[in-house]
Amino acid sequence: MTSAEIDHYSTAREMRDAVRAKRISARELLDLHLERIDATNDTINAIVSLDPERAREEAARADEQLARGEDVGPLHGLPFAFKDTHAVGGWRSTSGSVLRADHIPEHDELVVERVRKAGAVTVGKTNVPEWAAGSHTFNPIFGTTVNPYDPTRSAGGSSGGSAAALASGMVPLADGSDMGGSLRNPASFCNVVGLRPSFARVPQWPTGNAWETTSVQGPMARNVDDLALLLSVQAGPDGRSPVGQETPGSAFEKVQRIGLAGLKVAVSVDLDGAFEVDHQVREVVEAQARALSDAGAQVLERAPSLSEAEDTFRTLRAWHFQASYGAMLAEHPDSFKASLADNIRLGADLTGADVARAYHQRTELSLRMREFFTEVDVLVMPVSQVPPFSADQEYPAEINGQAQQTYLDWMRSAYFITVTGCPGLSIPAGFTREGWPVGIQLVTAPNTERRLLEIGRAVEEMTGASARRPSLG
Repeated sequence: MTSAEIDHYSTAREMRDAVRAKRISARELLDLHLERIDATNDTINAIVSLDPERAREEAARADEQLARGEDVGPLHGLPFAFKDTHAVGGWRSTSGSVLRADHIPEHDELVVERVRKAGAVTVGKTNVPEWAAGSHTFNPIFGTTVNPYDPTRSAGGSSGGSAAALASGMVPLADGSDMGGSLRNPASFCNVVGLRPSFARVPQWPTGNAWETTSVQGPMARNVDDLALLLSVQAGPDGRSPVGQETPGSAFEKVQRIGLAGLKVAVSVDLDGAFEVDHQVREVVEAQARALSDAGAQVLERAPSLSEAEDTFRTLRAWHFQASYGAMLAEHPDSFKASLADNIRLGADLTGADVARAYHQRTELSLRMREFFTEVDVLVMPVSQVPPFSADQEYPAEINGQAQQTYLDWMRSAYFITVTGCPGLSIPAGFTREGWPVGIQLVTAPNTERRLLEIGRAVEEMTGASARRPSLG
C-alpha cells in the first residue's frame, strides 16, 4: 500500500505499517487526519482541546526516530486523541466538569503513558459527559457530541467523543472507559468496536481505589484487528498497580482466524424479560442469530439468570460516586447536573450492610456466569436497548411506550454484564430503517479476552456492518 492509498478510513495497522516502511511520514499522516478533523469536527464535536502545532512537533520527532533507525513502538506515528477523563501530562483534561475547566495534569496516567510510549501522536482529547456519567455525551464546557450517521442523534457515552471520532475518520484508534456501558454503548451507536475488558486486564494508575471493580479502561477501533492492536499496548502488568493481570499485552496483538461452525452460541434479546428492548434493536439481534445458525453455529435461546444485577450495579455505582464526588458536591452543589447529583446523594444513604450485600450478590453473579459458560462459548445480546436517540434528550424517555424513569434505566443490557465480571465486546451488526447503527454484544467468561476477540472477528466478518461509513463527505 502506497501513501496515495492511505486515507482516513485505512486501518490502524495499514497506517502503522506504511509509516514504518516510510511510504508515508508521520507528519503526512497527521496532516491527513487534521484535514479530516477540520472538515468534520465542527459538525460532530468529537475532539476537544485540539492542538495541531504540538501534534506536528510530536509527528516530526516520530519521523526523526525512524530516520535515525531507532526501534519504534507498535503505534508509532498514529494520531491519537485521549478520552477527556484520562490525564495527559501538559494537556487540558477537564472530565467535562466546570470544576476542572482549566485543569492541566503534570503527568500521564498509566493508560496514556503506555499509548504515548508506543509511539502515538497526541492531537487532543475526546469529549465526554460531565464526570463520564451517563451514556450521552454533553457537558457545559464543550457542548454535545453528535452521531456521525445522523447528527440529530446521540453518539452515546461516556466514550462518545472517542466513538464519534473513530466513525468520522478523525483518528484510527481511541481509548475509553466503561462502568455501565461507556465503551460499549457509544460503539453500538457509532458502528465501531468497543471492548469492556475483564477487571484489571488494563491496569489503572493512579487511582483512589485500586480494588474498585465496576469501572475499567479499554480500547476502541473500527475493526477487531485494530482493537486488538490497541489492547496489546494497554494491557499487561505494571508494578504501580496491585491488581494488574500477569498476561503481557503482546498476547493480544494477533487475533487468530476461526470459523463459526460448531460454536455454541447462547442468544438472548432481553435476558428472559429482564428489560425492555426497542423493536428495531430486537430485529437486528434476531437477524444475527439466524445468520450465526446459517454459518454453522449451534444457536441456543438461553439466558443466564441475572436477577440481582439491578440492585448490585445501582448500589455499587452510587457508593462509588459518593466516594469520588460527594465532597465536591457538598462544596459546589450547583456545579453538577441534576441526574448526577441525585446519584451521588443516593450513595450517602447507603450503609455498610448495603455495600456488603452488593458485593455478595456480585460474587454470586460471577459464579453463575462461570457455570453458564461451561455449557456455551459465547452469549449474544443487545449492547444497548435502544438505537441512537435524539441528541436533544439527556436519555431516552421511553422504550416501546414503556417510560424510562432515570438516566440509567435504558442501559441494563450493558450494566447487567458489568457486574458479572465478564468481558463484553460491542460489534457492528446492522442498521435501523432510518440508517442508525445497532451493535450486538458478545460476552464470554471472565479473563477470556483472546477467545472473545477471535469470536468477535468471525462475527464481524459475518455481519459486514462495519464497512458502512457515515455520509460526511
